[in-house]
Amino acid sequence: MKDREAFYQKLKKQLDETTAFPSDYMYKFIVPSSGEQSSQIENIFNNTGAVINTKKSKTGKYISVSVLIKVDNASKVIEYYKKAESVEGVISL
Repeated sequence: MKDREAFYQKLKKQLDETTAFPSDYMYKFIVPSSGEQSSQIENIFNNTGAVINTKKSKTGKYISVSVLIKVDNASKVIEYYKKAESVEGVISL
């Protein structure tokens, strides 16, 4: 878990240096297609005005979930990543 916190601290610093907030931010997640993970990711961004696109992989084993959302600051970007971590089998890109 310590590595994750270091990762998020570095990400926050990079976002603060390179992004003028509020800004649109694109999240990309890969989830297994066998369960409800795609819906769980979508639920995280419900009622936020996010534009969500899903696409099945060629083999059908995975679903790519792209989320475009306006965020107010780097902390909000990280907050959504942390919520997504709770989804089993999710890979954040």
